[in-house]
Amino acid sequence: MLQCIFLLSDSGEVMLEKQLTGQRVDRSICAWFWEHTISQGDFPKLQPVIASPTHYLFQILREGITFLACTQVEMPPLMAIEFLCRVADVLSDYLGGLNEDLIKDNFVIVYELLDEMIDNGFPLTTEPNILREMIAPPNIVNKMLSVVTGNSSNMSDTLPGATSSCIPWRTADPKYANNEVYVDLVEEMDAIVNRDGVLVKCEIYGEVQVNSHLSGVPDLTLSFANPSILDDVRFHPCVRFRPWESQQILSFVPPDGQFKLMSYRVRKLKSSPIYVKPQLTSDAGTCRVSVLVGIRNDPGKTIDSITVQFQLPPCILSADLTSNYGTVNILANKTCSWSIGRIPKDKAPAMSGTLVLETGLERLHVFPTFQVGFRIMGVALSGLQIDKLDLKNLPKPPYKGFRALTRAGEFEVRS
Repeated sequence: MLQCIFLLSDSGEVMLEKQLTGQRVDRSICAWFWEHTISQGDFPKLQPVIASPTHYLFQILREGITFLACTQVEMPPLMAIEFLCRVADVLSDYLGGLNEDLIKDNFVIVYELLDEMIDNGFPLTTEPNILREMIAPPNIVNKMLSVVTGNSSNMSDTLPGATSSCIPWRTADPKYANNEVYVDLVEEMDAIVNRDGVLVKCEIYGEVQVNSHLSGVPDLTLSFANPSILDDVRFHPCVRFRPWESQQILSFVPPDGQFKLMSYRVRKLKSSPIYVKPQLTSDAGTCRVSVLVGIRNDPGKTIDSITVQFQLPPCILSADLTSNYGTVNILANKTCSWSIGRIPKDKAPAMSGTLVLETGLERLHVFPTFQVGFRIMGVALSGLQIDKLDLKNLPKPPYKGFRALTRAGEFEVRS
């Protein structure tokens, strides 16, 4: 049972507070959490569950906004984390994004959504389709009406029909002139390459995202050509578990609109699509840097949006870096960002330059880690392939579309 939810800005300011039970949680817990965060240093890698002297804290970070929940009683931690993720997804969907200004401009809607999503500390209504019928998303017309009438509530007067349905995630009896469904495989590659160029870790975190605009109550069956490669699968509540357990197929009645059907991991991949080879040599108070980037295994599709970033060590006074392709920028926080885009066919992108060490330091003793980014449209590097998508309970065959996208997640190259 959760007792309170806080939304914190990237500076630690409490933007929103929602007390969920009769036991009030003081805001001082947020100050303790922020001091603990600063002491840890690396916020994105902060543990999602933290034990404070008085409470158990659950936190996630989305677009610079920290969603923080508190409790003093034992409860399943994954339920709290999953609920916070669902709150973040719903707010992002309603507000068209997540940032401090959007939260502050839509206080009323955020509070109304939290009122419906959790009751006395327990998750209640978390399906976006039902919430949209209960609380109208913000728009200019609603804002003008609230100014004129003085009524700032977006709550509907009638209870959504799906609340009493056996498929509560689906809008009651939707109708479309053109029935269509799109399935996207969206994957992120996490990899670690050591200073010798050896691939220490390489795995894929993927999602099957579906955008469904189908009339009535359709029944869908999605099968893969090679489902045995999948690990750590998680499903949307609409998925029937028995067909997956026995035949490894996804049988479901989809929600209306866009949703995440499942997530998965593919472990122990043998190679990455690109290579980054950094070389740092230091002597006499300077450090020479050379970084080469190229294609290691051609995926058959264009690799674009390639970037290489690294944090300059604190002992660096100045840096002079140039590249033969792309642009190199050194930001105010001493982060070097090299934007390459696409790798040209006639030359391999290279960055080189000199780093000046602080006075009294002959050699560089702290070597940076390079963060690599890329995107590949039209291919899933895990090797996962969709076999077929069957639809039932529809008057005529709908349009079906399939796409794939792979991008870099936490792709690190050590020097």
